[in-house]
Amino acid sequence: MESLANWIVLLATVIMLVGAVAVLVLQNYLAAVAATSVVSLGAAVIFVVLRAPDVALTEAAVGAGLSGVIMALCLRRLGLHRIEGTAASAPQAGADTDGDS
Repeated sequence: MESLANWIVLLATVIMLVGAVAVLVLQNYLAAVAATSVVSLGAAVIFVVLRAPDVALTEAAVGAGLSGVIMALCLRRLGLHRIEGTAASAPQAGADTDGDS
């Protein structure tokens, strides 16, 4: 059982590191917010393995849940929540994009 716990902690640590690097390199702010939530969930998994379920629950609820929602709402308030490259942000076919009518 000890070996399984070590592998789970190692996997959670690698996921946290990948998420932390993703926060630094992602150009999309919403994706960076999601990556911070992944880091927090990885920490929650480690707390579960360390037999601290109360701390794990708090980390998951506050770190991933509440903080992610607050950061996403801040991005929306600042007008930075749009995802580039979606159909909603592309001009419609046949639409006048140069401003001349």
